[in-house]
Amino acid sequence: MIAGKQYSLRRSDGITGFLFVLPAFILLLVFVFIPMAKAFYYSFNDYMLVSGSKTFVGLKNYADLLQDTKFLNSIKHTFYFAVIVIPVQTAIALGLALLVKPQFKYTGFFRTAFFVPVVISTAVAGTVFKLIYNRDFGLLNVLIGAVGIPKISLLSNADIAMNGVIILGIWKAAGFFMIVYLAGLNNIPQDLYESARVDGASKLQQFFYITLPLLKRTTAFIIIMTTIDAIKLSGIVFVLTSGGPNSSTETIVYFIYKTAFDQMQMGYASAAAFILFFMILIISVIQMLFLRSKVNY
Repeated sequence: MIAGKQYSLRRSDGITGFLFVLPAFILLLVFVFIPMAKAFYYSFNDYMLVSGSKTFVGLKNYADLLQDTKFLNSIKHTFYFAVIVIPVQTAIALGLALLVKPQFKYTGFFRTAFFVPVVISTAVAGTVFKLIYNRDFGLLNVLIGAVGIPKISLLSNADIAMNGVIILGIWKAAGFFMIVYLAGLNNIPQDLYESARVDGASKLQQFFYITLPLLKRTTAFIIIMTTIDAIKLSGIVFVLTSGGPNSSTETIVYFIYKTAFDQMQMGYASAAAFILFFMILIISVIQMLFLRSKVNY
């Protein structure tokens, strides 16, 4: 009798739990899984968005993409952005978190100031940085001119234009990851630092032997998120350079956008999107395997 009542309670809990997750599952099904399934189907078709004509072509779109110079260059630009941004942005975020962690009179002000770029819209930030990079009156050339360096036209030079995108990307996101690091720093027990001080450990030794190891999970999360954000980069490129000059700042997502909505080749763009999806999936899995930590504190 008791066993039957327990089974009934477990079944009732199961139904309640199912009803709680059902709305979220329906939303995911309608707005994520069904569109993904349709996009995957389109990736095997020669599908023009304007005419609506669809012709099944199998793996042709994928094969063409792997020989498309513009697509391959967009991958190269995206990885260049990621390789520079991941270490630099992570180091800056950690440095900012260490600066604003101690409680002093203006701590709140500095935390807010460093976080402001995160909440500024990409369109506004891109417009402001266009003015900063301007060769004739931009702040960048004023500063480098003060130390005797010749003026540069950052966004007009195909060899260095991506660096302008990188600077804006780091400035825009470092504040968010500073907050993540701040949460990680606050979770480290202060007892460990007090014990280290009693044993005569210097600040530098405390940083390398306590802070960095115990921030490993936080760092892993930040690196994975930064990698995904870097590979999905599009908004900053759209506002700042529109992929130019000479497609030198065209990233994968921007290539997909142009292919789908400028050239109306929805099947080709869908195939590129799924190549991007598998790239992010593989990189994320590899990073999680290498960066997973069993540290508990």
